[in-house]
Amino acid sequence: MILLDNQTDYKINLQFLENIANYLNVDRDIELLIVNNNTIKSLNQEYRGIDKETDVLSFPLEGIGDLPLGSIVISIDKAKEISTKLGHNIDDELALLFIHGLLHLLGYDHEVDNGEMRDEEERVIKEFNLPLSLIVRNQGGV
Repeated sequence: MILLDNQTDYKINLQFLENIANYLNVDRDIELLIVNNNTIKSLNQEYRGIDKETDVLSFPLEGIGDLPLGSIVISIDKAKEISTKLGHNIDDELALLFIHGLLHLLGYDHEVDNGEMRDEEERVIKEFNLPLSLIVRNQGGV
C-alpha cells in the first residue's frame, strides 16, 4: 500500500501508482511524498549535498521489519515542468518518477549496474503505456 503525504494541491491518481507497485510485486508499504521544489531542494542538499531541485529522491529502508520499503519524494513542480516540456500529461510524469524511485527502493541503481535498471524500467513503462523513461531521457540529454 502507498502511504501518501501530498503536500501540494495536485490530486494524485493513487490507484494508478498502486497498480504499478502491485505489478512489481511490492509486498511492503511505500511512503510517497509529493512536495514542491523548495522542499525537494532542501532534502537534496541535506541528504546528497546537492544544492538544487531534482525530480525524485528515494530513501530505502532495507530489511527493517514491518517498516515501509522506503520513501519516494517527488517534486510536483518538476513533474509539471517536464511534462509540459515533453508534451505528456502530469499523471504520466508522476508515474515515471514513481517507477524510477520505486526501482531504487527495490535495490536497482542505474549509476553502477549494467543496464538492469533501465531494462526493468522499460518493461514497466511498456506495460503501462507510458512515455520515455528517466534513464533514457537523461542519456539523451532531454
